[in-house]
Amino acid sequence: MGEYFKNVPVVKYEGPKSTNPFSYKFYDKDRIVRGKTMGEQLKFAMAWWHTLCANGVDMFGSATQDKSFGTSDAMDLAKAKVYAGFEFMEKLGIDYFCFHDRDLAPEGRTLEESNENLAKIVDVVAEQQKLSGKKLLWGTANLFGNPRYMHGASTSPNVDVYAYAAAQVKAAMDATVKLGGHAYVFWGGREGYETLLNTDMGLELDNMARFFKMAIAYGNKIGFDGDFYIEPKPKEPTKNQYDFDAATALNFLRKYDLLDRFKLNIEANHATLAGHTFQHELAVARINGAFGSVDANQGDELLGWDTDQFPTQLYSTTLAMLEILKAGGFTNGGLNFDSKQRRGSFTLEDTALAHIAGMDSFALGLLIADKIIEDGRIGDFVDKRYASWNSDLGKSIIAGNESFESLSAIALKNGEVTTNISGRQELLENIFNQILVSGV
Repeated sequence: MGEYFKNVPVVKYEGPKSTNPFSYKFYDKDRIVRGKTMGEQLKFAMAWWHTLCANGVDMFGSATQDKSFGTSDAMDLAKAKVYAGFEFMEKLGIDYFCFHDRDLAPEGRTLEESNENLAKIVDVVAEQQKLSGKKLLWGTANLFGNPRYMHGASTSPNVDVYAYAAAQVKAAMDATVKLGGHAYVFWGGREGYETLLNTDMGLELDNMARFFKMAIAYGNKIGFDGDFYIEPKPKEPTKNQYDFDAATALNFLRKYDLLDRFKLNIEANHATLAGHTFQHELAVARINGAFGSVDANQGDELLGWDTDQFPTQLYSTTLAMLEILKAGGFTNGGLNFDSKQRRGSFTLEDTALAHIAGMDSFALGLLIADKIIEDGRIGDFVDKRYASWNSDLGKSIIAGNESFESLSAIALKNGEVTTNISGRQELLENIFNQILVSGV
């Protein structure tokens, strides 16, 4: 089997003053934060596709990273990735992983062969799970890479493609259940359209809902009692994707009565592409009771595509952890590193260093978010800003006891509104900065 990440030592917490690049400065796995360990609050997961498969290829250049792990045969490589992946998780202290079916095992010449390949590698993964205690956060199927999905999978105009996609998801769900996963993700990379001139949008959305309902039914049949997630993204590869953002996905789920089993998997970079902040998308999911899981990465605001960079921006990770704590933390979800090192960071050591940076950034974000809550100034200000809604009138409106007629009478009696409360945005941002740099 051998050692794959030979130059990566076991990574431990050494504290903020450490200069050892292979150490955690802020991620102290057993430290208690708001009643849970950091490990429980953050639930870091390794993304099989980026960590073990991505090799630096982009649309302008060939691979810069060697992810062959000493072999070239497709099935031997798939097995080597299992051993390499579990070694990597063990060395970094990562407890969870996520996969697409075609990340785990190569696609065969037929669907039957593809299913056989997947089943064989799932057995190898299950064996390594027993030895290591590592867990599956969620599974999914790649319904976007093969040319058969050029017009979509569950929204394809070709019913044979729709049936093939259902068969592929069935096998991926079987794998997810066998590996103990409590969540399954749908990302609609090809579920959308390029032009309405050739698209029946209504039929496509109806068919996607039918597909999801069949997934629920099959999950019930095989004992899957976890969450299904939709992962919003506005574009890329399809120009107009049906899961544009959290609000759009929630509207779809409500229309088709799917909210009892579906939640959202929010990705930071996808929020950027939708013209939102990461915090905004998390808040929309939270206040609608649909917060599920997170793809932890960041985009580049100067670039208009999904760069999947490792998250190192403390403002973003802190504001994200504020929303996650407000949501009560993770249940079946966690922080999956759907992140890849930059093309010029081409060594396996860089793969580890990138994860360390991302883990420390979210750990520090968690600590700062906890301090913001404990400090109380920002929360108290928000409460005071909305204090009028605790008045008799505010309570009456909330209770549904008022009408336009009654409120009009009150407004006429009260006269012109001459006072208001300052939003004090700059003050709050300064308080945020003060807590950010005051030490944890």
